[in-house]
Amino acid sequence: MTIQWFPGHMAKARREVSEKLKLVDIVFELIDARLPLSSRNPMIDEVIHQKARLLILNKADMADDAETNKWVKYFADKGQIAVAINSLDGKGLQRVTKAAQEILAPKWERMRSRGMKPRAIRAMIVGIPNVGKSTLINRLAKKNIAKTGNTPGVTKSQQWIKVGKDLELLDTPGILWPKFEDQEVGLKLALTGAIKDTIINMEDLAVYGLRFLSIHYPNRMEERYGLSFVHEEIVETFDHIGKLRKVYGQGGEIDYDQVAYIIVRDIRTQNFGPLTFDMVDEQLEKEAITEN
Repeated sequence: MTIQWFPGHMAKARREVSEKLKLVDIVFELIDARLPLSSRNPMIDEVIHQKARLLILNKADMADDAETNKWVKYFADKGQIAVAINSLDGKGLQRVTKAAQEILAPKWERMRSRGMKPRAIRAMIVGIPNVGKSTLINRLAKKNIAKTGNTPGVTKSQQWIKVGKDLELLDTPGILWPKFEDQEVGLKLALTGAIKDTIINMEDLAVYGLRFLSIHYPNRMEERYGLSFVHEEIVETFDHIGKLRKVYGQGGEIDYDQVAYIIVRDIRTQNFGPLTFDMVDEQLEKEAITEN
């Protein structure tokens, strides 16, 4: 299954981000804590260059805590400050402004040495669709200013939002990139809802999800479905889950479309518990191979 999604407004958004960059002090790059690498847009590096940046791992409540802690350390080892938050309930929000102040401390010190009075931090929020940018803005502003929604691509334009006296935010539309070099990245993004379901094959997505669970979270899969592994003939696994959930179509046959939907829904709604789909140890192995 090949997944591509690059609506016209995203190309426009990239241009607008480039144009507005000079107006901000720092970029808040919002990423999904379940996908700390796969939810990062490589275009953003090209666009923001050397601008100060804070990585915000959102939806931390949906991710594996142990892995999230590893990712925060991983980024720190790369010289990038990262904080984990949950914008939906506001957990960890105080870390955002504090970390931004820490990153910008040298700049503020230079301003003071020139007799200039430090002002509110001007930050631009960037990230892929459905990563929670608007929810974060509304939480920080303590009112519903930015549009929110479960469907990718809700924010289609830029807007400035004042957050108290210490922070001003520039919201931007979610930007995906034109081509996924690694199709597994597309599958992970689709599995977590960053890509519209209407353009993906749900059965392929369900199979990918099951195989991932069988490798990384086998106990949870067994607890949920009574399966300790995924059959080589995937239809046998679908049959098992279909019978377990009593998902039958006409003539008493297993409804495979509905089984696929159930699997994907179970993953997205945390019926398997908090999950992380990008693993630090796997990334470190890849980097070690590349270096050698």
